Amino acid sequence: MSLPSVGLILHPNISPFHFSVPYTVFGMASPDRPLFDLSIVALEGKPLQAERVMTLRPDGGLELLDRVDIAVVPGWHDLNEAPPPELSEALVRCHERGAHVVGLCYGTYALAYAGLLDGRRASTHWMAEQDFSARFPGVKLDTNALYVEEDRLVTSAGTAAGLDCCLFLVREYYGAQVANKVARAMVVPPHREGGQAQFIEQPVATSTQDAHINRLLDYLREHLAESHTIDELAARTAMSRRTFTRHFHKATGMTVVAWLVSERLRRGRELLETTSLSVEAIAERAGFQTATSFRQHFRQRHQVSPRDWRKTFGEPKD
Repeated sequence: MSLPSVGLILHPNISPFHFSVPYTVFGMASPDRPLFDLSIVALEGKPLQAERVMTLRPDGGLELLDRVDIAVVPGWHDLNEAPPPELSEALVRCHERGAHVVGLCYGTYALAYAGLLDGRRASTHWMAEQDFSARFPGVKLDTNALYVEEDRLVTSAGTAAGLDCCLFLVREYYGAQVANKVARAMVVPPHREGGQAQFIEQPVATSTQDAHINRLLDYLREHLAESHTIDELAARTAMSRRTFTRHFHKATGMTVVAWLVSERLRRGRELLETTSLSVEAIAERAGFQTATSFRQHFRQRHQVSPRDWRKTFGEPKD
């Protein structure tokens, strides 16, 4: 049985990290033989500089992609720049003959520019979500997934999610047992819970240009554990209910309820990361009526449970 072959595609100023993830995973060997036949591919078959720290020497040019089972674009150097036509055409040919075509992190852009993702689901780094959706409205961007596979097109979220994506491909070709061994050798989990929503910054307005609203925000942060009604908060700002809700939304970009939920979740995350309080105690201190309500809001926002968040981001116990 021949080894599955992988073509790892270089591009100008490639990130050493983005290159090293698939290079390491697909370069792994079992006790008696390699798992994959790995080739490094460059557009003209010439060495390329990886940012400022190293020069990468390819095994050949795009002709190598005509025989691979997996073609990998590890990141992309310029989101405003489409791949050269010959690279796009090579990726399309790979897919048409049945190979997996993979875009890691911003490498999803290369696949999208080539037209491979039209009408299909994909993932990329959350920081590029708005830009990607505006450039490629025909692609169904999954903003939470660590990686997405559809019709042998595999795309991953940002940076370290490339590991999850590459381990998925090891499972596809060799099964869970071998993939678990590769993950164990790399000292990473074979499968991570949750998606990239847990890493996305979701800022809550801390101050605004409205002095009345700023004073109210300070008050609410000091009294998160208490319940608040719109009428009471309007009275505190000396406004009618209608005027208050309009001013609050204009100042913060959020409704009062949405702001309170976001701020209470922020407090909950802080307590999960820095204390050993139970989820029930944290829910009470953050202002949720019940632990169940806290868990539901937390999972809806972050796609993981409070317990899993603490395991990932909490301070280690002595």
